[in-house]
Parts: sequence; structure tokens; C-alpha cells
Amino acid sequence: MIPPFRPARLLRDPDAQTIFANLWRPRPGPRARVERWELPDGDFLDLLRTTGLPPEAPVAVLCHGLEGSASAPYVRGLARALAARGVASASLNFRTCGGEPNRLPRTYHSGETGDLALVVERLAAERPGRPLLVAGFSLGGNVVVKYLGERGDDLPAEVRGGAAISVPFDLAACSRRLDGPGRLMWLYRERFMRRLRRKAAQKALRHPGTFDAQAVARATTFAEFDELMTAPLHGFASRHDYYARASSAQFLPGVRRPLLCLSAEDDPMVPGETLPAALARSNPAVRLEVTAHGGHTAFVDGSVLRPAFWAERAAAGYLAALAR
Repeated sequence: MIPPFRPARLLRDPDAQTIFANLWRPRPGPRARVERWELPDGDFLDLLRTTGLPPEAPVAVLCHGLEGSASAPYVRGLARALAARGVASASLNFRTCGGEPNRLPRTYHSGETGDLALVVERLAAERPGRPLLVAGFSLGGNVVVKYLGERGDDLPAEVRGGAAISVPFDLAACSRRLDGPGRLMWLYRERFMRRLRRKAAQKALRHPGTFDAQAVARATTFAEFDELMTAPLHGFASRHDYYARASSAQFLPGVRRPLLCLSAEDDPMVPGETLPAALARSNPAVRLEVTAHGGHTAFVDGSVLRPAFWAERAAAGYLAALAR
């Protein structure tokens, strides 16, 4: 049973929710260690793995959002809520997101599920029979939904299900929203774009000629960045091709393990009309909970002085129940 979300007083506005959660979410997480996994393609992944729980404890693979990391406060918050319920976490740093540039020209994107699949399969082989779960926020939520949907029943038996928070189910619509007018939208967009341009400059030094570095350095919108860098680096014909193939809504019919999706109707980055309510209703494995308020990966309840975070509690309770 997932309790209803009641936004904290003074934080009913979606931008207030989103900004407050970004600035004042508690940062401590459970005790954890960093593991570096070498990959078959010559690159690497860094994971933050919970310590202090029994080795047979269920494990949830957690995926962060755009330009986040395994140490992002929202990831650590979910890891903390899971640990309190006896579930360990393996929080994945997508390539380039662990504080060190990755080795290959490619980076990560909203539809890249291969690395998540590799982590799940390795964890399943590490201790057969141990329950595994997957969860993600925003871009990481899109990855989780796509992963579960495109593989259907072709998953390790250990995978019990997943949860996804503030998923950009329609990437083209979300790109248009973020590239739209308004001071706050510019603030959201530029916060991401500064980091993306900085990483692109590092990538250009390591792998000259793989993309038009000067044009990317001038990019100020997601449409420009995805057309100039995301698409060509990852084998897409254009940004339109990328958005069409990587958007996760189309994969919901293929989901065969229980999946909880938590979204806010007032999400400033994900248009409410793009939430796939009909597709979710048509698949008994999928539960889409849409709240009137909550912003983007925020869902702050409690009070401003004593904030709590509903989505992390709800996802942790759902995942722990699946593990049992």
C-alpha cells in the first residue's frame, strides 16, 4: 500500500519542490564502498555498494539521472531507505559520471541499457538466488523502464522487479520542454548544459575528430547537443532517431516483472500529457502512480524545517516487498 503524497506546506509549486529538493535534500547515505568493474569493451564502470548488510541480502541496482552520480543525494536517499528495510544497493555511475573520464569515445544516454544489463547479470552470477531489483531516477528511470520492457521475460530469474521515478517517457517532448522559454527553464537547462559542454571538451581532447567539438561548445539547447554529440557518438542517425528509439513509453507493453513508476502531473521537465497512463493500465505488471504535485525527482513532504521524501520511501517499500 503506497500512501498518498501530500506536499510540504509552502512547497506546492513544482519549481519550489524541484529546487528545494536539489538544494536541501540530506546527503548522508548508508556505509558503502566503491568498486571498479572492467568491461569487455575496454572501458569501466564504478559502483557504490552498500556495506554492513548480510551477503545474502537482496540488492537493488540504482541508476541516477542526467549528469548525476551514484553519490547524488536522491540516490543516497533511496539507498538509505532500502538499507533500513534490509536491502543493499549497488548504485551505478554511468560512464563519465563517476568523477573520472571514461576511456572510450562513447558516454551514456537515456536509452543505454547494456551497462545496466551487464551489472544485473554479474550480480546474479555473484550469488545465484539472491533477489535483485532495479530502480532509477529521471534519465536513469527511462533506462530502467526500457531495460525491463525490451527484455521482457529474458531476464535473470533473480530480478524481481523495479521502480522508476520522474521518468521522461517521451524524450522529444521533454527536450522541447527543457529548451522552452522562461527564466527557470533556462536555469534548469543551463545547469545541465554547463556540465555536458565541459565533459564534451574533455572528450574532444581525448578523442579528437569524433564529433564537431567547436559546435558542441556553442550548444545552448538539448536539441543542439543531442544532434551534435549524443546521436553521432552512439550510432543514431539524428536526435529525432535517438528520441524515437530511446523513449521508454513504447517499452511498457513488454514489461513482465512488477514495475512501479512514480510521476508528478506538475513535473516542470516532463509534460503531464506525455505520461503513458493508458499503456500502464493495459499491462498488469506496471503500476503508474501520478500525483498532482511533486516536481521533478522531488516529492518533498513533511515540512520545510523537517523535509521528508515520499518517492524514496514509496519506492523502497515497494522494492523491499518484492524482495520478500
